[in-house]
Amino acid sequence: MRRMLFLAALPLAAALPSPQEALALAFPGAALTRRENPVAFEARSGGRLVGVAFLDTHRVRTQTETAMVAIGADGRILRVEVVAFSEPPEYMARGAWLRQFDGRRGDLVLGRTIKPLAGATLTAAALTDAGKRALAQFQALYGGAK
Repeated sequence: MRRMLFLAALPLAAALPSPQEALALAFPGAALTRRENPVAFEARSGGRLVGVAFLDTHRVRTQTETAMVAIGADGRILRVEVVAFSEPPEYMARGAWLRQFDGRRGDLVLGRTIKPLAGATLTAAALTDAGKRALAQFQALYGGAK
């Protein structure tokens, strides 16, 4: 319990990367171009597409969260980062849990390929769904793996 009180006292905004920082983590050194409708950030290196990132804002319980889902040109998730979170901090997914999305293509099943998040089931479900939406958008816009 003491640990929970300590975490709740931390300034949440300081712990979250900005969308620009999250993009730099996903595509280090790549040139980024924003695409409209849907909003996507295309990352290119040497003129070649290396990946695309989508910002997904969704409701968790009663408040919203925004996640960046970065997908490589091969159609696999490169990285998921939470860039905004309005629910209480103890419900937020952290780095180690988010890393289980890395390398996934279309097999996002909460409780099977994606481990549940203890005490934050709705967060886990919302982020799993965000990953599925990003993969579907990538497939629709870029035709899957390149």
